Amino acid sequence: MRQAFAHEAVLLMAPDADTQAPGAAITVGLCGHWEHEPPCPLAPHHTRADRSDGGEVRLRILFAAEPDLEDTVRQRIDLALSRGQLPGPEGAHTRWQLRISRRSEVAPEETSHATRLACG
Repeated sequence: MRQAFAHEAVLLMAPDADTQAPGAAITVGLCGHWEHEPPCPLAPHHTRADRSDGGEVRLRILFAAEPDLEDTVRQRIDLALSRGQLPGPEGAHTRWQLRISRRSEVAPEETSHATRLACG
């Protein structure tokens, strides 16, 4: 039975860089492409990106997976983010530098969203 998990990362990105690109890179790493038919084949997931001052972008990734696949999902997230770039549909690349990537706990305010991922 799937369980909900959380992961967080901190990236350095140019002020004009697309903050949705790292989430798309995670989707590519987990699903093969950022555009795919549901459901996600390995782990339903959601990525939120928040830009702070100084070029940092904080990612919060919620995902649902079988407990024995948790580490595999986290490894794929880390690999996708460590690549530091994503080619866009028009040939432009969004680039970033990974500073931190680590496991986290599902926060109380994320519980209902995490439950929907796990059940859905």
